[in-house]
Amino acid sequence: MALYSYKAVNNVGRIVQGRLEAMNLVDLEMRLKRIELDFINGAPISQNRLFKGASIPRPELINFCFHMEQLTRAGVPIIEGLADLRDSLEHPRFREVIAGMIESIEGGRTLSQAMAEHPRIFDEVFTALIRAGEDTGNVPTVLQSLTESLRWQDELSAQAKKLIMYPAFLGVVVVAVFFFMMLYLVPKMVGFIKNMGQQIPLQTRLLIATSDFLLGYWYVVILVPLLLAAGIFAAVRTSPAARHRFDAVKLRIPLLGAILRKIILSRFASVFAMMYASGISILDSIKATEKVVGNIVIREGLEEAGRMIADGQNVTQAFQNVGLFPPLVIRMLRVGENTGALDRALTNVSYFYNRDVKEAIGKVQAMIEPAMTVIVGTILGWVMLSVLGPIYDTISKIKV
Repeated sequence: MALYSYKAVNNVGRIVQGRLEAMNLVDLEMRLKRIELDFINGAPISQNRLFKGASIPRPELINFCFHMEQLTRAGVPIIEGLADLRDSLEHPRFREVIAGMIESIEGGRTLSQAMAEHPRIFDEVFTALIRAGEDTGNVPTVLQSLTESLRWQDELSAQAKKLIMYPAFLGVVVVAVFFFMMLYLVPKMVGFIKNMGQQIPLQTRLLIATSDFLLGYWYVVILVPLLLAAGIFAAVRTSPAARHRFDAVKLRIPLLGAILRKIILSRFASVFAMMYASGISILDSIKATEKVVGNIVIREGLEEAGRMIADGQNVTQAFQNVGLFPPLVIRMLRVGENTGALDRALTNVSYFYNRDVKEAIGKVQAMIEPAMTVIVGTILGWVMLSVLGPIYDTISKIKV
């Protein structure tokens, strides 16, 4: 189907403009009539890749799941619930998606099938959970679980951004202070130091050489990191081997690598528990969550665990053999598997990692500020010692 822009009139005579997917103009008019709009005119529009792949903010998805969970639990038909949501949405792209879903459901498709037509918004895990809810008659429960999971992911994402943004901000401040000193402050003092007519100490000569280098080649200092970052990004995007190595290196970064691993495994355990509790088999749950982790090294570990389980090993043994989880988590999985409460055990694993992530982020943030203070203090001390040292020596000789 193509995307059409349309102009129509609603039931109170107000002009309405928007976009809607349709086979042709006749189909567009029929689709608009189903949602109580009288067609005036319309034309196909080209969807550039940026718009076609535009993602929906997570808060919009949380609102969607909460809205649909409340209405379906109250017995409101899905089409009516979607129509209410469509009329209240402010996000234009999501409103078009909901309108297309309504048309698909009116055409005979289920909610999960309508969602599957928009894979960039409702991923494989999302549609699989809704399909399982439809099969078991527990769509409201699945929507409630999705709401809680999306809220948790939003909180986890905020924690991860907090971990990255604070050091990045302090790093920019440190670099700005360093460049200000080397490009402005030190050159003004160099002439005075050289005119004192005495031997310049080693630390002062190093300071002057650093300042001269930055004055002459500041563009190299700026461009080289940018080009290096662009090269790494291009290699990761185009080469599977480079992507694998990059993901492996990220997990080995001191302090941050351990936190990243915990975030990934927490996300995996949460989604796996939700899918397994919804009635999806263990192998299908693992296969679906492989695309959720976002790290090739962890994904390969999950694939290996899935093969071991398919060959007859139990879940605990498979995860123990691939070395994804620490002994405490393996013990939790073993207890859950032996008692028949594997979904609860996986939820506990997610809680365990989520707590660890929050504590680890707090510790790293507590270490960052003193570390940055030490770095800035070291730079200032170097500059002051290099500049004031010769001046102090000269003053001492004058007094003598």
